[in-house]
Parts: sequence; structure tokens; C-alpha cells
Amino acid sequence: MNECAQGGLSFVTVARDDRGRLPEAAHAAAALEAAKMYYLSHLTMDAIARELHTSRPTVSRLLRFARDSGLVEVRLRTLLEAAPELEQSLAATYGVTAHIVPVPDTATDDERRRSVAVSASEVLNSCFDSDMVLGVDWGRTLSAVSRAVISKLTRNSLIVQINGAGNSHTTGLAYTNATMRRFGHAYGARVQEFPVPAFFDSAAAKEALWKERGIRRIVDIQRRMDVVIFSVGVLRNGPPSLVYSAGYLEDPDFEELEADGAIGDVGTVFFRRDGSYDGIRLNDRASGLPLELLCLVPRRICVVSGDYKAPGIRGALLAGAVTDLVMDESVARALLALDSRS
Repeated sequence: MNECAQGGLSFVTVARDDRGRLPEAAHAAAALEAAKMYYLSHLTMDAIARELHTSRPTVSRLLRFARDSGLVEVRLRTLLEAAPELEQSLAATYGVTAHIVPVPDTATDDERRRSVAVSASEVLNSCFDSDMVLGVDWGRTLSAVSRAVISKLTRNSLIVQINGAGNSHTTGLAYTNATMRRFGHAYGARVQEFPVPAFFDSAAAKEALWKERGIRRIVDIQRRMDVVIFSVGVLRNGPPSLVYSAGYLEDPDFEELEADGAIGDVGTVFFRRDGSYDGIRLNDRASGLPLELLCLVPRRICVVSGDYKAPGIRGALLAGAVTDLVMDESVARALLALDSRS
């Protein structure tokens, strides 16, 4: 039996009903799939119908079957029972506002990412409004957030990409265009992309381009951000982030990062396990916003899933890069356990 709590509700998926009988075989698999989409990924019935290539009434019947058969159990919980102990512990330890998303241990990486993205979109909506500038990172996590973001019409707002995405193999537009467009559409905001490489071949090349008026204009926008939303990449353990797996770094770069003690990055800017980042040579060639400038943004929302990211998140927290932390429960526990051992 696996339990997932969300918004004061607890959802329990079981293989059999109270009498030990399996649900009707003809509908059980489809009903469970529909229930996972509805309760864990927060998809609408219309969206589930499209995914399952069926009709909305059929989805409604599948969800009812899942509840009636005992495949899914919905239980109300009091606020006291659902007290956010992990959130309080993280707030006390790191001085951040934490938003913990309960996700079943059996969830896939994509399911975990989607669940966290839904909560991140709610946090973002609570702090981004008219006459504001929002900075956006790129990658799988931010793509998921852009798909989950709730429409909120704003006026005179601007969304700016915080780091370049080009490399020697691609322009990076496939990673950034759709994500930025979805954020812009959701908020009715203007979008400013950042058409530069993720990493330059030399610090001198970056310095020269940063003198161009067109690039200076975008950098100036980044320095006026009111809110920034990003994820954390980690160099070791777990599935690699796009910046580590899509041709952005070559073997000499990884060797240099290893020698400089880097453990992860925020927007392609690297830091060490203790949060320090001075002397990491690749940062001189990175197009991302320097961490000392990122830390000046009033609201800094970090979105992560997967407990393997705990060391990287801890480094970002110690660097002062985060004000709001949105993560699944497994990461939160891993992070607190890591902090306890340290």
C-alpha cells in the first residue's frame, strides 16, 4: 500500500480490496492509470481522456470504479495530522520557505517531477504579478513547471531567460522556446530570450559579447528581476541534467570542475558542497547569472525532485541562492539526513 497526501487529502493505492479480491480485471489497469493521472499528476478529466484515447465520461467512470473497488482510497485528514514537520525543519535549518510535495515511493521520475511542478506553479502564482520581471531557467524541470503553470493575466510584466542554451551541437532553442512561450502565454507577459551559448570557449569571448548593446540590455533586465525560478543540477549520482548530458560539457570541462570541487549548478553557474563558488574556472565562461547577483533577487524559487539531488540542493542553500524551496518528500528527508550527518 502506498500513500500520497496532498492538500489535506490522503490517497492510498492498494492492489486488492478489503476482502483480498482483485478489482475487475477488465478495468483495473485503466482505472489505476486514470487515478494516478488525476490524483498524483493533477490532470483534468479532459486531459486524461486525451492521454487514454477515450471520452471524458469514460474517465469519470474509471475514477468512480477506482474508488468503489478500493483501488484508490480517499481519506480526509485534519490540519494537525497533516502538520508540515519537514517544512518547519527546513525553515529552521536554512531560513527558507519550504513546500514539500508528498509523492509515492513507486512514482517514476517523470511523475515525481510533474507533481512537484504543480506545486511550484502555485508558489510562482502567489508571488508574480503585474509590473514585475520573472527570470526563468531552462531544463526538464522548468519545462514541467511551464506545462503546469496556472493562467494569470498580468499587465506590463516581462519574462526573461537567465542563461543561454546554445552549444557546439545545437542552438538550444528546442529546450528554451517552448518553455518561455508557455510562461509568457500563461501570464500574458512579454518574453525575452537569451540567444547566447550556455558556455563560451573562453572568458575573453564572453567578455567581448557582454559589451554588445543587445546583450547588455538583456543582462540589465536580468538584474531587475523580482522573481526567479530555477532547478539545481548535480554533477554526480542520479540521472544527469541536460547541461551534463546534451553536449554542453566535454571531458576537460568535467575534469576542471572536479579539480575545482564543484558539486552542482544553478542556471549553469557552479558551486561547491559548502556553497562557495569563488575560483571555479568554468563560471568565467558561463552565461548564467553570477550567484552573487542571483542572491539579490527578492524571491528565488528552487524546484527539485529526486533524492539524489540532496547534496546539490544543500550547496545551493548554503550559497544563499534560495528563498522558496519546492521539492518532493524524499528529497526533503534526504536533505535533512545529510545536514544531520554533516
